[in-house]
Formats: sequence, structure tokens, C-alpha cells
Amino acid sequence: MNLWRTLLRLVPGQSHKDEYELLPEASHHDRPPRGRRRAHGYCRFFTLRRLCMLLAIVPLLIMVGILLSGIPPTYSDIRTYEAKLPQHNATALSLAEHPPLYLRFPGHLWGRGLNNVLQEAILMGYLAHMAGRAFVFEDYTWSHSPLPYTIYDFALRATRIPLNAFVAGPLSGGPLPSPDERAFQKRAVSAAFYEKVCPRAAIRSVSSVGAPTDVEGAAIIDWWVKRLSESDVQDVRCVEIDTSEQPAFDGFLFGSPRVLSLLPGLYTSPILGAFAWSPLVHSAVVRNFAVLRPPDPAALYPPARHSPASSPDATTDPHRTLAGLVAVHLRRGDYKRHCPRLSQWGAGYMGFNSHPALPDRFTIPPFGNITTKEDIEDYYLVHCLPSPEQLAARLHVVRAEHAQQYPGAAPLKRVYILTNAWGWFVNSVRRELVRDGWEEVWGSGDIVLDAAQAGVGMAVDMRIGEGAEVFLGNGFSSLTSNIVMLRLARGLEPASNRFL
Repeated sequence: MNLWRTLLRLVPGQSHKDEYELLPEASHHDRPPRGRRRAHGYCRFFTLRRLCMLLAIVPLLIMVGILLSGIPPTYSDIRTYEAKLPQHNATALSLAEHPPLYLRFPGHLWGRGLNNVLQEAILMGYLAHMAGRAFVFEDYTWSHSPLPYTIYDFALRATRIPLNAFVAGPLSGGPLPSPDERAFQKRAVSAAFYEKVCPRAAIRSVSSVGAPTDVEGAAIIDWWVKRLSESDVQDVRCVEIDTSEQPAFDGFLFGSPRVLSLLPGLYTSPILGAFAWSPLVHSAVVRNFAVLRPPDPAALYPPARHSPASSPDATTDPHRTLAGLVAVHLRRGDYKRHCPRLSQWGAGYMGFNSHPALPDRFTIPPFGNITTKEDIEDYYLVHCLPSPEQLAARLHVVRAEHAQQYPGAAPLKRVYILTNAWGWFVNSVRRELVRDGWEEVWGSGDIVLDAAQAGVGMAVDMRIGEGAEVFLGNGFSSLTSNIVMLRLARGLEPASNRFL
């Protein structure tokens, strides 16, 4: 109570009434002497003492606000799960006839968004698989601080989250669906286990300097596989790729059509062919079945992956998709700065978003009447940062074209928005879409998540985007690119992937 009274005293006109009730009424003796100016009220309020108190209280209030945002989970149960994976039994492996050969990338991305980290990890895991080595998977690392939490956007954020909180399957230590008798020795291991069995003296470091970077993605993998088969590293148990001077896979590859040459191999590899979201992510999707409203509950559970060349038409199969649902990736926040920059750079769509089988293409201006800087920026913003009205118009077209392409299928009726936008913006989008005839419009902030599920909320959104009947993405985004890649790997119709 004393703390609140102190705070109230700092606000003009908010002092307690009882502190004035015993004061005598003003009389002529209380008037200030003539010739002296009375100080302004605010000048009298902002005394040195009160300013010092305010400066002392503000950090306290900020800290209270941060703590009220909640303390992130540590995922200690998932760490225990990772530690007890069968390939982490060092004693059993030491007795094996063919001990595992490990490949680690200590210079992996950190402090970046999940999808930048995920797309790199998939290629690193794929390279390890092609080289016949066990991939060393890392935590999703936001900060290298020794503390379990850091502060981001005035809220606590976990510095590290185990990879198995996001994904399952061979990429994070799951079994390899392979008849190879040595498949067990090739199962991915955690960085924590690797550091136990690979002391520094036993590690051979291979520099990435000299590796090709501006060629087709498949050629980059081929070069590394050949390098790792050379005599100086072929039989070395613990190998690390030193990327301190040059990344093994840089951002230009993921943003270029050169990455498309990797798809045939990724489709057939267990890294992408057996990729799955974690049970934690699936639990969040199943928990929100009332929002997603699938005609068949089977669509909520992990789908079987098929070769794109042999899979049936999955777009209208209610057992494999969330029928009637359009998932929309509507990025805001930093994209208010990023999208205008894309127009200045003359950027195109991310690599997988430029797949020739996809129906929507992006032409880089200038062309036709779009020649001035203002016109070019407006052109980019429509595709990258649309207004609620522009999004409603785009979804209207997507719905009409879907009905024309699949005349016997149930119509698209519901929208789920994958977004980091504020609630008021989502509400303005919802009003526009309902006005255009959509029956239900939900956003990322509308689903119910517990603390552990909220920590992997972006992966939950991605699972919904992957499973929707139609996905409308942002072609400049790595999140959209990864969802398109996963949908193509599942064998969903390319035409079911659209762009803003």
C-alpha cells in the first residue's frame, strides 16, 4: 500500500485527499508577496527529488512488466528425451563393429528466425546423410548467454530450445527408414552427446574456404560429399566443417532458384522424406481442432509422405488436408522496413517459391508502366505487405479460381492467418474478409496454447499452413518457402500453393 501511495504522489493532482483535509482554508495571509511570480505547477512538480524517484522506479516497472509476460519453459523433459535416444548409448556404440562417423557444423546460424535456421539445418543434415555420416543437430539458439533467458521485445525469451521441441524424424535423431544395416550408426546425435564422445584432440576440422558457392545447390552437395570422402577425413570419426570464413550454404542459395536442383534428392532422402513436426507441435494443432474444424479428424495428425511423382491428388482429399481452409501468411512487424528494401534491391521470390510448377510468378520490375521508384515500391508492397482490402481482393480471386479448378469440391470457406501482426490489424482483416463472404477468419493469436506450445508457436502455424487445403504465402519469406517445400514433398498439388 505504501508503494502505491508513493506512486500516486508522483502524479499531479493525485495526492490522497486525507493529506489535505486538515489544512486550514486559505486566507489573505497565505497569498504570495506582491512582485514575486508564482512558479508554474509543472515546474514545482518536477523537483530533483521526484525526478530521481521516477528514474529509480521506471526500471522496476519495466522489470515487473517483463516478469508479468511469463517465464518461458525450459523444455527439460524434451532434453531428457534427447539424452535417452538409443544412439546416445556410448557404451553400446563403443562395442559396435562399425563405430559412427559424425559431421558437425559448429558455425551454424543462431540469433535468427526459426525458418532461416531450419532451412540451413535441412541442407546440413542432407549433406551428412549423403556423406554417410551421422548429423550432429544443435539447439535452436537465440543467444549464447550463459543464462537460460534473455530479454526480447520487453519479454523473456529462452536462450536455447531443444530441436526436438520443433521437429521430429531423422533431422533430430529419429530412426532412418532405410534397409541399410548400418542405418542405426547414421542416426543424428545431439551436440551435447557429440561433445562427450569427441574430445577436441579427436576432431578434424575441414575449412569451407574454396568450396563453390555460386553454382547449383546439387553441385555444392556433390562437392562436399567428394571432399568428405578424401583420404584425410574419410575414416575420421569426428569431423567439423569450419565456416568461420565462408558459409557452407549462404543466404543467396536459399533466395535463388539454384536451390531447386536439390529437391529431387531431398524428396527421396529421409531428411525431408521422413520429416515430421514434433509431438509438441501436433498436440497444439489437435488442441485447436474446434478452430481448424477438419471434416475428418485424421487431417490433424501427421500425414504419410509420398513421392510427388506418385501421390494422388491430395488437394481435395479431406483425409490429408484441412478441407475448406485457406492458410494465409501475412507478415508484418519488420516487414514494414524489409518490403520497401526489397523493391530497392530488385529482389525476386525465395528459391522454393520460384518453382516452375507453381501457378503464381513474380516479374521483377521495371516493366510496362511500372518504372518509377514509387510505382515499383507500390508493386512490391501489394505482394509483400498488402493492406486488408488488398488481401481480401486477393483471397476473392484465389477462392474463385479454386472453385473453377475443382468444380465438384467443397468451396473454400474459412481462413487461418499466420501472422505476427497486432490484434487490431487482424481484426481489420477479419472485417474485410467476412464482408467478402468468408464464414470464419482466425489468426495466430486466436488459438489456445500452453506455455510450452507457445514457445514453438511459429512451428504450430507452419504445421497448419502445411496441412491447409490451400496455402496463400508471401513469396519473399523463408517461412513461406519452407511451407511450400514441405507441401511439395507431401505430394500436394503445386496449384494449391498461391502467393499474395
